[in-house]
Amino acid sequence: NNKENLESARPLPLPIFFHTLARNNFIPSPALRGFCCVCESPPSPPATACLIIKSSLRHSIYDNNTSPNSTMIRTNACRRLLATVHRTISRSASTVTARSFSSVDAKKSNVSSELRGRLTKNENGAAQAMISGATAWYSAATTPQQITALTGIQKALWKSYLATGRGSSALFSSIDQDGDGKLNVSDVHFFLLHAIQEDHEDAVLPKAFKVLDQRAEDHPINVDEFKDWLVQSTQEHGYVSVRPAYERSKTIGKRSPKKAEEHKYAWNKSSMSQGLRRMQYAVRGDVVMRADELAAEGKPIIYTNIGNPHSVGQHPITFYRQVLSLCDLPAECGVDHPNSTQLFPADVLERAIELRNIVGPSGTGSYTNSQGLAGIREHVAEYIAERDGHPAYPGDIYLTNGASAGIEMILNALISSDHDAIMIPIPQYPIYSALIARLGGRKIGYELDEEKGWNVSREELERRLNEAKKSGLDVKGLAMINPGNPTGQVLTRDDVATIATFCAENGIVLMSDEVYQRNVYVADKEFISAKKIAVETPGCENLELVSFHSTSKGLIGECGRRGGYFELHGIDPFVQSQLYKLASSGLCSGVAGQLMTSLMVHGPAEGGESYDKFMQEEKEIFDGLARRAKKLVDGLNAIDGIECQPAEGAMYAFPKLTLPPKALEVAQANDQTPDTLYALSLLEQTGICVVPASGFGQKDGRVGFRTTFLPPDDQLDKAIEMFASHHQSFCAKYDSLG
Repeated sequence: NNKENLESARPLPLPIFFHTLARNNFIPSPALRGFCCVCESPPSPPATACLIIKSSLRHSIYDNNTSPNSTMIRTNACRRLLATVHRTISRSASTVTARSFSSVDAKKSNVSSELRGRLTKNENGAAQAMISGATAWYSAATTPQQITALTGIQKALWKSYLATGRGSSALFSSIDQDGDGKLNVSDVHFFLLHAIQEDHEDAVLPKAFKVLDQRAEDHPINVDEFKDWLVQSTQEHGYVSVRPAYERSKTIGKRSPKKAEEHKYAWNKSSMSQGLRRMQYAVRGDVVMRADELAAEGKPIIYTNIGNPHSVGQHPITFYRQVLSLCDLPAECGVDHPNSTQLFPADVLERAIELRNIVGPSGTGSYTNSQGLAGIREHVAEYIAERDGHPAYPGDIYLTNGASAGIEMILNALISSDHDAIMIPIPQYPIYSALIARLGGRKIGYELDEEKGWNVSREELERRLNEAKKSGLDVKGLAMINPGNPTGQVLTRDDVATIATFCAENGIVLMSDEVYQRNVYVADKEFISAKKIAVETPGCENLELVSFHSTSKGLIGECGRRGGYFELHGIDPFVQSQLYKLASSGLCSGVAGQLMTSLMVHGPAEGGESYDKFMQEEKEIFDGLARRAKKLVDGLNAIDGIECQPAEGAMYAFPKLTLPPKALEVAQANDQTPDTLYALSLLEQTGICVVPASGFGQKDGRVGFRTTFLPPDDQLDKAIEMFASHHQSFCAKYDSLG
């Protein structure tokens, strides 16, 4: 990052490159710095340092796609380069003696051969500097010693691994001082202790040392064992391996026969994306897979784990389905059929014809514009403008496969380095933590105050931002979920303004998740969009905002259609163009979802033939949700040992449990979170499928779960009774063990 040196040449001469790294202590030790950086001041000698890393230059330092004036070094390429340098020198060191370089066998190493050739020329006296540096380094590298502090490379590799799951092999090599491909447990212990001191995000689980001791009980660990250990030691709290449940699942379907145990797959758990391997998505996690197993065996299951309204009995709205069917049917079978006016209401036919014209003659089976059909984006813009009282523009709107696809697009474009962080609420919807982990960013949780109705304070936001900065992280974005998932709170105008002004003042992109904006059940609260706050609140003039909405929630509940949108506000036009490029790589979102998005924001007009029935169906859905939200929370609060904040909106309750100490001990002994132990017990005993609260994040020491109130009243009444009976029997069981 030395701008003066970078400005001077393109490509940057490697001696200068290494000199800059050495001056900034990025090379791990003085001896190795002397070996890599053969001169105290650049640019002499010419190319002496280059010979050390000739084999590394396959990884370009520069991004050749950048403009000619750009001098930015590709961070990941640099790290790969340095790791290769470290490995190259390590492997060559065994061929170097402290007495002379003349005995090097050229056949053993191309690098050693060129090094010997260069040294015999004694260019500008630099050879003697390299001999001294290499001799000192060789002496240090071949003498077993205990790690006393993390080197610059180790720190960088460690931070990179925590963010991306990548670089575990290079990290292994940096600890493997004698280069024999094995690590003693004491070396890893020492490394881990220093790594914990370096990182302030509690990234290492308490069980890390125990797991390490078990793995290295009777032998040094190799690189594959090290990778396994890293995943287990740095995984999300509450991490559960999906493989056992996946292997047992009868709902996956028949798979090809397994190969013999000794078969070595090229694409395996060590070579695959470690970011994906570490990723967790609790909403479809271990408890749900066990529920599917039980359902396949014939056990009745009440699925309250996910906001999937139609799967638990919510009826689709007639107007939506009629219009969609006419959009898909060939014209002669639908809108142009001679009996169409007898089969469909007039406003349904009118709307279907309008949407067919927007789609065009190619029909719903063709790709659309990558940003979405222009006419439908106009419908969305009109909806936003009417909702907020401020203009919205179709060019700022992207139609997406549900809100999740839009969130992934934005995070893809936001996270550009291992040090980039996204602030997320705790508790949060796990799509955020899952995507950030997979994309190689860092999560910074800001805690919602349960005792104050899941409120967030400016002090908490500032505290977490300052901690992130002290850890060397760059906070790029902040996720706000309103109404809350899993917490069910509805933010006030002041709440939204607090978050928006915080983001504006600190140059943080606000990601406003507003998919439950129609789901507000209490009379003293209303949904207020972040866009409205951004336009109307002093201090938010420069807020950079992305707002998300979806056809999966609200009163529409069409999860399988995968419809949704995001709106950009105050975003750099260049970034907008790159988002279009990203959308283009996926061609377009599903046309059925785009049509459903239009219907969501633009229903039947008042006075139309379908209007009264449409309003009645919406009212029944809304009244049922509001009634069941209160019923569930009241029922949970009536159970001794369960506390639950009001579900003001969304589709969920998020109760807190008080469990016997023995249950906590058993969970720890089983390498489970207490709420996973509880949720599995609830499932086995009652058939109710909930999600452990640990999957959403929660305050240390808290135990709980998330449940929906979507099932019909008769099922919910039964579920509340079973919640009570199970909690009583669960506590009695573990009290008796204590």
